[in-house]
Amino acid sequence: MSSTVSADAGAPSAPQPAPGLFEAPLTGGQLVGAGILLAAANFIAVLDTTIANVSVSTIAGSLGASTSQGTYVITSYAVAEAITVPLTGWLANRFGTVRVFILSMIMFGLFSALCGFANSLGMLIAFRVLQGLAGGPLMPLSQTLLLRIFPKEKAPAAVGLWAMTTLVAPIAGPILGGVLCDQYSWPYIFWINVPVALVCGYLGWRMLKRYESTMVKLPIDRIGLILMVIWVAALQLMLDEGKEKDWFESTEIVLLAIVAVVFFVAFLIWELTEKNPIVDLRVFRHRGFTASVTTICLAFGAFFGSVVLTPLWLQGYMGYTATWSGCVSALTGILAVMTAPVVAKMSTTIDARKLVCIGVVWLGLMTFIRAFNTTDMSMFQIGWPLFLQGVGLPLFFVPLTGLALASVNEEETASAAGLMSFCRTMAGAIATSIVNTSWENDTTYFRAELSGLVDKMGDAVNTITASGLSADQATASLSQTVQNQAVMLATNHIFMMAAISFSLAAMAVWLAPKPTRVADTSAAH
Repeated sequence: MSSTVSADAGAPSAPQPAPGLFEAPLTGGQLVGAGILLAAANFIAVLDTTIANVSVSTIAGSLGASTSQGTYVITSYAVAEAITVPLTGWLANRFGTVRVFILSMIMFGLFSALCGFANSLGMLIAFRVLQGLAGGPLMPLSQTLLLRIFPKEKAPAAVGLWAMTTLVAPIAGPILGGVLCDQYSWPYIFWINVPVALVCGYLGWRMLKRYESTMVKLPIDRIGLILMVIWVAALQLMLDEGKEKDWFESTEIVLLAIVAVVFFVAFLIWELTEKNPIVDLRVFRHRGFTASVTTICLAFGAFFGSVVLTPLWLQGYMGYTATWSGCVSALTGILAVMTAPVVAKMSTTIDARKLVCIGVVWLGLMTFIRAFNTTDMSMFQIGWPLFLQGVGLPLFFVPLTGLALASVNEEETASAAGLMSFCRTMAGAIATSIVNTSWENDTTYFRAELSGLVDKMGDAVNTITASGLSADQATASLSQTVQNQAVMLATNHIFMMAAISFSLAAMAVWLAPKPTRVADTSAAH
């Protein structure tokens, strides 16, 4: 992220001063320490987007909620984080980059602790929202401060360290979440953040306060912020609660839908006419940016939805523990980390559209293969498509960011980066809700279909009873088999829909014209 970014993106636009007159710049060892500290802050913020994925079933059961309600733990954090991103620049300019970063770090630790102490799902979701609001500024500001404290010749190495944590954290999340959930209890997936946040907060203030930015009183688009919060919250509530309340048969869901639409339209009108919008929608006039955002929404939504579904399926119906489902889910990240540096180098010489298309097609192909899973698959059979899928992730993410930001004017780069981050995060949250609803609905449909076809003559029940089970036990066993097969068919159907979404994304990227310049992607996060 560049050191001078407009207020409606994710970083400050105020002048960035050198260290104070009586405070020397950080020495070599101190620079390394500060770099690790900032990378750690980014790590735990990204980690919390995936650490709860494999623990949803456990959390829901512990708090007396359904698994589908448990996914609110994921979506609430994602939505809150998305809302905070556009505010980060204004907060940093108004109160100082270092102050906002340190306060966000401490508050993140505090709300992480409270998440672990929650004794109801409602309380946990409330604290997850607050945790997401605190965590939103950590990613953009950690990169901003890295570029501020490191000399220009060392900046690429610093950004490389930061980028590595962005790739490693989603891999570590499912594994760490599974181990903590199985070996200890689910609150530890939140409590693990507390010591890191407190240490980073204390040492960060000691080392970074000399790099504080000049505070500037800039106007904030309060109306735009209020409109955005209302339509985003209404939309997410509608998606999360829809299946529980029979969708538009419920007055509450109808009202939420009306509120979401009305306030979204009002948000569009206001932001397009406001002088200092909280989200600069005018960047969508660039065809390349619009095509890039469409691509990332379709592809990231498909990817994140499948990431959420995999541990739910493995733990609920394949007999995997949280630890093992986390290990399987994390396979995707291994090749992603290994190939990321190569892709970053390739993206400077090869048309970004080609790389993105190849990456998205590869992700779609691996997801298509996963649409033919069976209930008797081994861990190897489940895991190898996930492992190979990792090759496509950097081919998708790295060049697409450059393509999007190269499509807008240079002075709009920061605004475009913030908006792209917002859209990506919202796509993941919405996809989670859609996948969860579709999975349950498809399971019900396929169970009804299979029930009408299975054992019409009673032969299966007779065979089972002949083995020594009672008629009731035989019926229960057959019913469980039908349920497992219905879930498998529903899971495969979701993967197939995700593969189609990847295909649409691969086509959408070609709507972007070939970029005429190489963008500075440091503003992206």
